Amino acid sequence: MLDPYLWLEDFTSPEALDWVRAHNAASAVILEADPRYAVLFQEALDIAGAKDRIPAPSFLSGEIYNFWQDEEHLRGLWRKTSLADYRTADPTWTTVLDIDALGREEGKSWVFHGANILMPEAGRCLVMLSDGGEDADEAREFDLETGAFVADGFTIPRGKQRIAWEDEDHLLISREWTPGELTASGYPFIVKRLARGQALDQAQEVFRGEASDGGYGVSPAVLRDDQGDRLTVFHRPLDTYRHETHVLTPLGVERLGISDRTHVNGLFDGRILLSPDEAWTVDGKTFGAGSLLQADLAAVLADPAHLNPALIWAPGPRESLAGVAGTLDKLLVGALDNVRTRVWVFTPADGGWTRKLLSLPDNLSGGVGSIEHGSNRAFVSYSGFLTPASLALADVATGEMEPIKTAPSQFDAAGHVVEQFEAISSDGTAIPYFLVRPNDPPYDGSTPTLLYAYGGFQVSMTPSYAAMTGKLWLERGGAYVLANIRGGGEFGPAWHEAGLTTRRQIIYDDFAAVAEDLIARKITSPRRLGIQGGSNGGLLMGVQMVQRPELWNAVVIQVPLLDMIRIGKIAAGASWQGEYGDVEADPAVMDFWLKTSPYHNLKPGVAYPEPFIFTTTKDDRVGPQHARKFAARLEEMGLAFFYYENIEGGHGGSADMKQQAHVTALTMTYLQRKLMD
Repeated sequence: MLDPYLWLEDFTSPEALDWVRAHNAASAVILEADPRYAVLFQEALDIAGAKDRIPAPSFLSGEIYNFWQDEEHLRGLWRKTSLADYRTADPTWTTVLDIDALGREEGKSWVFHGANILMPEAGRCLVMLSDGGEDADEAREFDLETGAFVADGFTIPRGKQRIAWEDEDHLLISREWTPGELTASGYPFIVKRLARGQALDQAQEVFRGEASDGGYGVSPAVLRDDQGDRLTVFHRPLDTYRHETHVLTPLGVERLGISDRTHVNGLFDGRILLSPDEAWTVDGKTFGAGSLLQADLAAVLADPAHLNPALIWAPGPRESLAGVAGTLDKLLVGALDNVRTRVWVFTPADGGWTRKLLSLPDNLSGGVGSIEHGSNRAFVSYSGFLTPASLALADVATGEMEPIKTAPSQFDAAGHVVEQFEAISSDGTAIPYFLVRPNDPPYDGSTPTLLYAYGGFQVSMTPSYAAMTGKLWLERGGAYVLANIRGGGEFGPAWHEAGLTTRRQIIYDDFAAVAEDLIARKITSPRRLGIQGGSNGGLLMGVQMVQRPELWNAVVIQVPLLDMIRIGKIAAGASWQGEYGDVEADPAVMDFWLKTSPYHNLKPGVAYPEPFIFTTTKDDRVGPQHARKFAARLEEMGLAFFYYENIEGGHGGSADMKQQAHVTALTMTYLQRKLMD
């Protein structure tokens, strides 16, 4: 199939960048000239940099660490304080690392990708720095006690890499050791051990996958519990969802005897925690998809091929596992119950477990944050669509919850209510969705409504406080909808698998069903209904625009996948074949996407809504190529669209809060023009 826009796939070529600049300018001249834009930009910037928002805490070495961004620190401050001081209304912070200052000093557009902490000592870390926000980063050893980079310490150059501390003097690194030594999706498959003082070319290989591997590449990890147990794991993806797990034993690296859809979730009190994504039968026992299991660590190290797992927790019909974390002697199990957060506290007892529910406000979303190692204390946060975030310090042994901080409201929520409804999809399945609406809508289809969903990769969409949506959309009379369509993980692995590969049309039917339900309830109408989604959600938006153009008057397509025929040849697209199928190897997959791929199914003469297409040049995960080519095809057909490509930002969309505010203001200006005028 001849593709006239292959030249736009060379994403840094002068010709392609000239095209980007021209289309950015054409959109900006309209959207930034709208009198609403300047107000929306300032509101978004004020919210992003609000000094009274809760500084997210992390326990580390007896202190509280936080990464903070505001208008004076666009790239951010990594800082610390004591727990006692953190409890106060205005803590005194000590700067650990100033990312803005580091970027100015080195002439780089550094974005902080976090710190990889040496545990349990916690005196050293690897600071991960990305140039402009791309996934690839470099690592530098940093001394937390002196607050400085370590002279002649570990320095790992830029790459899409995974690093684990084996001990103070050794790293396990998966990276591109020689040029081109990557999988087809651009990820590393060889792990080597690097000793302190060695050059990279002196590192010794400890594990190897294959260049033909799918998924996200081989990852090393060193798991630890508070009892001093340790397990070194090598995760080798075979495709997006199937993988092998290998562990380091006294006899060397051996494969762990679990199914290729079972995950290692961590260590707790001498137990390996496991969770299967599909029913797993071992030694005559069958464990259901989405359950939580345990296996004895000592027995596993003695014989990794033969596990004797036991059940810890099994989900009910409307539940899904949402996370697992261990404290000193308690196991915390997060779950979603009809898309509402629950946290269970499990305690080992007489060969089994007892459990109790941690007391959290109902109808809100949240969960366990940072845990203090060596204790039973953990930070717990929660929020809702109209409820600002609150933070508590939980003693999970006693159940005591000490309120620490509550964020102030950043928009007037008094005029809105939250409801949960269900729409009936094309196969009769009930699809839940949340509606945030004005208290007294006219029920005549006139309410401007923004519908959001993701629908892929077993990612769950849950209620949370979205201050910018509240201030820039709800306060101006809009309604907001979050749809829990299939493809997500809200109801466990089966909810996700219902829409895999050639079954994906059901995801798109689910989304359309929610729209039709909103219209039938007379909340909104096609004239006032807009939709928004990013990444896989950007693909969802492209499909909806092409398949059901009559339902929408605004379509926001963010960092999207849109060319589903060449997806495997763009950025990391080959790693997602478990989700979307392999068009090169499976004729049924090719046939499905030829009928469904947004880029290939635009047709002249159709009354499509005028979309707003957003991407970033430095997105090395999905890539800007999809968005560019889709816009070029619209242009070829004489169809109107808005296009904006941020030069920085990576797949997250922006490298700092000013860029974030700019993109948010452009998007909201577009939506208000389309749905409120």
